Amino acid sequence: MTEATRAGTTRERIITAAAELLTRKGIDAVSTRAVAAASGVQAPALYRLFGDKQGLLDAVAAHGFDRYLGVKRKLPPGDDPVEDLRRGWDTHVEFGLTHPAFYVLMFGVTQPGRRPAAAADAHRLLLGILDRVAGAGRLRLPVGTAGDIVHAACTGVTLNLIAAPPDGVDPDIATRVRDIVLAAVTTDEPADPDASLSARALALDVTLSRQAHPLSPAETALLHDWLHRLAAGRAAPDGLSGG
Repeated sequence: MTEATRAGTTRERIITAAAELLTRKGIDAVSTRAVAAASGVQAPALYRLFGDKQGLLDAVAAHGFDRYLGVKRKLPPGDDPVEDLRRGWDTHVEFGLTHPAFYVLMFGVTQPGRRPAAAADAHRLLLGILDRVAGAGRLRLPVGTAGDIVHAACTGVTLNLIAAPPDGVDPDIATRVRDIVLAAVTTDEPADPDASLSARALALDVTLSRQAHPLSPAETALLHDWLHRLAAGRAAPDGLSGG
């Protein structure tokens, strides 16, 4: 066994031990001393591989995101992207309630301006679904804005459910919040011409980013700006309107 292979095996053993402690006893139990003892290594080996306790927690969080992404990627895309968005919300909440200690480490233990690197992959999955919603002409807001809203609401309601006593919260709260949020960011095929314009502007905005076209980078940036204004119903700043 090479040194690199041995280090990788030791690293996996430490992460597995830390994950088991986290699941059984919560984050306070994941001390460097307890993890070293549970994994059968000396503390210097742990520090050599992870740097410090925060590095170890980051690795355990990444392990949790691997589990989470494995669940999400098993969901095949359907014909209705809004239904896929709804199903993704339900799967997210279910994962949090099934793995509460992991979920709190992944989404609840944060530092200002710092998000676990593995969280970016999860967010890209959400944005991919919202791209499809926009491409179908059914998104009310730009993809990035809608993604931030859905993420904030879904993680917030899941953390709230995890923290609540068993008899202290409406069991349907996640579904209620889901329906409110999705109604705010998506639409059925709109009958209102103004709503139709907004949805179609967002659909073209997404298509422009996906496909080759003859516009220059400056023209593309300008068109993106116009489409975002149409989607938001904003007038051009003074001095920039045509005519």
